[in-house]
Amino acid sequence: MSTPAEIIESMKTRFNTAAAAGVDEVFQFDIEDADAYHLIIKDGSLDIVAGTHDDPSVTLIMDSETMTGVMSGEMDGMQAFMMGKLRAEGNMMLATKLGAFFPN
Repeated sequence: MSTPAEIIESMKTRFNTAAAAGVDEVFQFDIEDADAYHLIIKDGSLDIVAGTHDDPSVTLIMDSETMTGVMSGEMDGMQAFMMGKLRAEGNMMLATKLGAFFPN
């Protein structure tokens, strides 16, 4: 199984710049049993930063197993949310667009 750090790193190669055109958002990943990261998506560019952001657009809270499942496509993000394995704070509708920015 990949670690959250490896998954975050792999997001760079899957980033869909066309889907991110005109977007200016911050996705915070709070991994309960690992480190926190935030992704800054701005006008088709991606910046991945370790740690927490002062004012993220949306914060996704989960454990590393859930993150691995959702980001690999083995687990549906909405299903994880409904099961209580994934929590979102802030702009929850933005969280549903994450798949468009990082297709499998």
